[in-house]
Amino acid sequence: MTSRQNRQRDRAERGIPEATVARLPVYLRALTTLQDGGVATVSSEELATAAGVNSAKLRKDLSHLGSYGTRGVGYEVEYLVYQISRELGLTQDWVVAIIGVGNLGRALAGYGGFASRGFRVAGLLDADESIVGEEISGMTVEHIDRLEDMIADHGVSIAVIATPAGAAQVVCDRVVAAGVTSVLNFAPVVLSVPEGVDVRKVDLSIELQILAFHEQRKAGGPGDYDPVADDGAPPGATQYVEAVVEA
Repeated sequence: MTSRQNRQRDRAERGIPEATVARLPVYLRALTTLQDGGVATVSSEELATAAGVNSAKLRKDLSHLGSYGTRGVGYEVEYLVYQISRELGLTQDWVVAIIGVGNLGRALAGYGGFASRGFRVAGLLDADESIVGEEISGMTVEHIDRLEDMIADHGVSIAVIATPAGAAQVVCDRVVAAGVTSVLNFAPVVLSVPEGVDVRKVDLSIELQILAFHEQRKAGGPGDYDPVADDGAPPGATQYVEAVVEA
């Protein structure tokens, strides 16, 4: 069993809800900003405001980690950063391969936040012969035929799929067959994977549609949707951790 699978088993045994796991990176981002600003301790109210959640939810989430803070003082920022980083597996390096080097793949390759958060991009792959061999962000784009070799040679743990929709499932099948059990999918398609493989989907068009939904309601559009009654999320909206990609 891998260390990641061990952590997943431990979280399940401790009863940490998936919704809490999804919010931990948001807390970590807020805490890192506080730490960079020289803040040593933070109250649950202050941290909740920085993370965009209510303080009761934050305290409950952190209690799953065994972190309750100190009455009248709050949470020690440095220690809480360590706690959450350890829980998320960020105290070790994770090797990533980016498959599909179009505009989005290039932006991901140039994103400086990966290394500072424990992720190392091992390489870039594409099927387009005109792109293969090109230097992007200090890496040489390799042909997709090298996919399995790259996974084996570099110990890739996470595959980022940024291909067109028509190629995504075939690529996913190959990375899973090569032993990768975590996939971040930017392709506009739902991927089918076997049990034990985790897929996180990021679809920017869906998020824009959700924002359009809210804009329509603000302007007095059709329907009687009450955002307060539904915790501010429209029907079918998925909560996920935002990934900011800087080109």
